[in-house]
Amino acid sequence: MERERKPIAVAVALALAGGWQHADAQESSATPVMKEVVVNAARIDDVDPLDSRRLDAASIAPYRAATSDSARLLDALPGVSTYGAGGVSSLPVIRGLADDRIRIQVDGMNLISSCANHMNPPLSYIDPTNVDSVALFAGVTPVSAGGDSIAGTIQVNSPPPEFAKAGEGKLLKGQAGAFYRSNGNGRGANLSATIANEMLSLNYAGSTAQADNYRAGGSFKAAGLSEGTTEWLDGDEVGSSLYKSQNQLLSLALRHAEHLFELKFGYQHMPYQGFPNQRMDLTDNTSQQVNARYLGEYAWGSLEARAYHEDTRHTMNFLDDKLQTTGPMKNLAGMPMDTHGKTTGVQLKAEIIASERDLFRVGGEYQKYRLDDWWDPISPVVAMPMAGMKGSTFWNINDGQRDRFDVYGEWEARWSRQWLSQLGLRSSTVRMDSGDVQGYNTAFYGDPQNPASIPGAFNALDRQKTDHNIDLAALLRFTAAAEQTYEAGYARKTRSPNLYERYAWSTNNPMAMNMVNWFGDGNGYVGDVDLDPEVAHTISATASWHDAAREQWNLSVTPFYTYVQDYVDAVRCSGGSGMSPCQGSNLTRTDNFVYLQFANQTARLYGADASARLPLVQASAIGKLTMTGVLSYVRGRNSQSDDNLYHIMPLNAKLALVQNSGAWTNTVEGVFVDAKTQVSQTRNELRTSGYGLLNLRSSYEWKQLRVDIGVENLFDRLYESPLGGAYLGQRPMLYGTAVPGTGRSLYAGMNLRF
Repeated sequence: MERERKPIAVAVALALAGGWQHADAQESSATPVMKEVVVNAARIDDVDPLDSRRLDAASIAPYRAATSDSARLLDALPGVSTYGAGGVSSLPVIRGLADDRIRIQVDGMNLISSCANHMNPPLSYIDPTNVDSVALFAGVTPVSAGGDSIAGTIQVNSPPPEFAKAGEGKLLKGQAGAFYRSNGNGRGANLSATIANEMLSLNYAGSTAQADNYRAGGSFKAAGLSEGTTEWLDGDEVGSSLYKSQNQLLSLALRHAEHLFELKFGYQHMPYQGFPNQRMDLTDNTSQQVNARYLGEYAWGSLEARAYHEDTRHTMNFLDDKLQTTGPMKNLAGMPMDTHGKTTGVQLKAEIIASERDLFRVGGEYQKYRLDDWWDPISPVVAMPMAGMKGSTFWNINDGQRDRFDVYGEWEARWSRQWLSQLGLRSSTVRMDSGDVQGYNTAFYGDPQNPASIPGAFNALDRQKTDHNIDLAALLRFTAAAEQTYEAGYARKTRSPNLYERYAWSTNNPMAMNMVNWFGDGNGYVGDVDLDPEVAHTISATASWHDAAREQWNLSVTPFYTYVQDYVDAVRCSGGSGMSPCQGSNLTRTDNFVYLQFANQTARLYGADASARLPLVQASAIGKLTMTGVLSYVRGRNSQSDDNLYHIMPLNAKLALVQNSGAWTNTVEGVFVDAKTQVSQTRNELRTSGYGLLNLRSSYEWKQLRVDIGVENLFDRLYESPLGGAYLGQRPMLYGTAVPGTGRSLYAGMNLRF
């Protein structure tokens, strides 16, 4: 691949002069559920931090036909990027902090990845066609929205229940849609229907999406058979990038006066999903969810209660591009790996209007998480290199437990028309534990009851850990004039390690270590029972200039700085016994995959985000013309090792020209990304070149019909995705090739309301 460093200074300047297409217009709260409710008290206006963002259904609509990955709906927001993963399972990143460091809520549920590769992240459980609103809290996140996270909070919600208007009788409505994408032969459909009266509402929403392997903008490898398989892959075909996903949601809502009760039943079946930056693929994921919610409005404020339960069965193995059907492993059924995760949560929170000035938010929540991760032995008899995988069941996580109990209080005060403050405190207790483990056999791993063996040494440890965490957030806002708003804040946020970071144990089998990896870097990982919680100290400030109504033009700039104590990073593992991959050249290797152990370090991240919107033409023969843009920069360093943090998105900008004329909306968008040269030496992270892409979008709305058409990467540019990870989509899995981005893709989507 030709490497070139694209100058982006011009793009940066244009982006700052431009504007942000959709999100900045959504400064108000998410769509209210009970518009008829009248609160007989002087309520303080809902106030989010200036560097938070909200997207409503209209803002999301143009992107639904272009992606089946809900995480990518956030790409338009400043400071947000996504780790490459499966076609519907990208992992969101906020200002360099990703995945479990973000609190992600889907319809109010705090879901957890039940997979050593995080193949089933929370946002994979909702299809973009069923996303009605998105809220992003970055930087100084209010404690009422935070907890067990150091990066921020993402809240994604399906449409609220609808009821018949007074005297209307019965409400019957629905919608149906379909899409097609040329790259990867992506296709899918969705259907929703509602029947309701004034008190009762019943809704069904279902969707399906699937695609074949996608193609890059040119050959990034040699064409040929994936080694040991019968699968031929062209030079531009990204192996193991196909997927199929099915989602269904049944919702029942009951409304009486100022009270609402909702009950939702969700079901997902994902028969397969390839992962081009992982050694394994998803071969089945089935999840059931029950989510109950009460919301009541009172003269003194509001009360909300929620209880939910999720049960996930997940299986990993090789799909065809990786499954060896010839050679010494031709008689194997792959390497089956199973997980079973169960999450149960209860939340109770209230907003109390104490006066014209003071609003208090108080609440508590409890979450119970259980995880089993086991790998059945391979059979029949195989060659010696695989002998370590015969015998009994390998227990990677046995009876993993992670329970969290939080309470918080938050005080928001509007001191005058110019000054507003927000102060919050959250206390969190996290208790974790794990059962005894074992390897495939005692000949290779040793007796799990013998403390001298690797599983025995783990079993002899005191694995019960309790963390007492404190979060603090303080924010001050000054409105200098109708067109100027300034804000500054400080937050102390904490996150306890996940179960894999603490309890993944095997160090004498390269395969076992390679299976613990949600970073897409091809390396192997092992946990550390004694990890401490991460503690992040963040300061940020935002300056916002806008028209008085906040509807025409705006420019917002947010610099930030975060210092993280006990940051869970990775160090090269060493020592071990027998055939341990931690021996030999692992400490010094620079040109291959390596083996790592999670370890507490110190880290710092700093940068700035900017967004802008500028009307160019208000009304003319061509309609309205608006320029929009976003710019993001973050720098991350490990202060202890003096290394760069892994997977930090380089300087990037988006610039768009949007034309609105009657029922038509047309967009020309440029995406500009700098070269990635600041990489993690510890993980042998790959460098990537800078690039620029051109995307076109057009939508037409006529009565109940909406049609979207577009083309992404118009010029079919071959580029490496900075956060795409290492290419492992086929055999042999060789170090040195980055996962490329998607080549040209034409798409069309249609949605009909009835």
